[in-house]
Amino acid sequence: MQSDQLSYIPILIQFLLAAGFVVGTIIVSGKLGPKRKSEIKDKNFECGVESIGNARIPFSVKYFLVAILFVLFDVEVIFLYPWAINFKELGMEGMVKMVIFMLLLLVGFFYIIKKKALEWE
Repeated sequence: MQSDQLSYIPILIQFLLAAGFVVGTIIVSGKLGPKRKSEIKDKNFECGVESIGNARIPFSVKYFLVAILFVLFDVEVIFLYPWAINFKELGMEGMVKMVIFMLLLLVGFFYIIKKKALEWE
């Protein structure tokens, strides 16, 4: 009978082979690939249009806040699907846990509304 640690050796070997292949491919392509530098080649280029102005325009923090809140509430909704599928099997204990979960979600939502995090000026 094998120990639990020995059963992980094939996974370790596969990981090392994959990492070695990636590193080896990058090194070989860097050594064998063409190396031509010119002013035109090093120029910024996007979608066939010449770059004009500075690309580092500051974004509003509100944009990132709305994006993070969307991801947060979107992930929270993902937890509702397995609960809805297994509603009958979970019984009253599952119902109580989901009510607590939804109450915490609503508290967070009302906090966001109170702080006016979703309002744009």
